[in-house]
Amino acid sequence: MTTFGLVHTLISLVGIVSGFVVVLGMFDGKRLDGWTAVFLLSTVATSATGFGFPFGVLLPSHKIGIISLVLLALAIFARYIRHLAGGWRRTYVISAVVAFYFNCFVLVVQLFRRVTVLQELAPTQSEPPFAVAQVVVLVVFIWIGIRAAKRFHPA
Repeated sequence: MTTFGLVHTLISLVGIVSGFVVVLGMFDGKRLDGWTAVFLLSTVATSATGFGFPFGVLLPSHKIGIISLVLLALAIFARYIRHLAGGWRRTYVISAVVAFYFNCFVLVVQLFRRVTVLQELAPTQSEPPFAVAQVVVLVVFIWIGIRAAKRFHPA
């Protein structure tokens, strides 16, 4: 792994860990301003640095990165410009949770590419174990999104 790849991976992991903290805060109706800033900044950095790897054509990972950056811009706008007023609260929750999901989706892809046991289960990532893992992640994030949207009503 290159230094750039290592930095990108570490930023991604910071985004994932802080994303879990932020979501747990949403479940309790807490803003968690510092954690939220870390989550949004690191997730933007993850998506942006994904374009720093050499590529000849636009890959699915780049498309996810573009969508994620749009969602993160929306989350940042809702959180810091609109201050979660009215419908912007739900817009923030949904866009932040979907961006967090994309980060975890890519984590699963990378785990199946780099962890030997998982790579053997799904060498082309078109096998059932990979699909099951991604469906489980999707279902968990749908639940997270619904719960966070219902419970995140900060004072």
